[in-house]
Amino acid sequence: MKTTHINVLEEITLNNPIFIEALPGIGHVGKLAADHMIDELGATKFAELYSPFFPPQVFVNEDGTVENMINEFYYLRANGENNRDYIILVGNTQGLSPEGQYELCGIILDFVESYGVKEMYTLGGLATGHAIEKTRVFGAATDIEFIEFLKEAEIEIRSADGGIVGASGLLLGLGKLRSIKGSCLMGETPGYFIDAEAAEAILEKLAILLNIEINTDKLEERAEETRKMISKAQQMEQEMMNKTVGSGEDDLRYIG
Repeated sequence: MKTTHINVLEEITLNNPIFIEALPGIGHVGKLAADHMIDELGATKFAELYSPFFPPQVFVNEDGTVENMINEFYYLRANGENNRDYIILVGNTQGLSPEGQYELCGIILDFVESYGVKEMYTLGGLATGHAIEKTRVFGAATDIEFIEFLKEAEIEIRSADGGIVGASGLLLGLGKLRSIKGSCLMGETPGYFIDAEAAEAILEKLAILLNIEINTDKLEERAEETRKMISKAQQMEQEMMNKTVGSGEDDLRYIG
């Protein structure tokens, strides 16, 4: 069976890079934030990750062309006073199973470590299940020193009332075993729609932590693009689930 592989598009050298992960999840808050950051700051794609642990499907675009299930790595040269580069991971899917999540996260960490990554931020949403007047950003981290750093940015610390599911949590846990310090930033969101306000709240806090500037004026426009993409994904997932139920096979839904 063909295994997970990373296709490097450009050979690069980076200066003490910070890794930022934002794969699809609750409210697609992290993905929306990172996609906007990539466009706004002009990041460049340099590698693609393909895996049999992704859902067995492709997206069909409005013009009839297909889009693979993929994770993409972008690099961004120093854009702040800290003079450090960035690696940003985005994509249209996560691993389909717990086993796939572990293997993929291990491969991702191997890859970013090869560029010298020793610090990371994972971005996601924190579902409330109800409407919110003003989005708060919560954080969790690999060590107390990082927790204090989050507090300085007025990020609320996540209490022990739940875990962080999917790549955003697992990358932190596996990264800690490799002495990679990190934090997960979670934008509070109802969880049942693409939440541009939560994405903006995360970007504002991330900009403080990284000491950079990120204009968020076009974020709602990108949110609408993401809504269309997610609508297609949900339709395809439902069709797959219907076929699975009819065939008696195991559930193919993936961790979000």
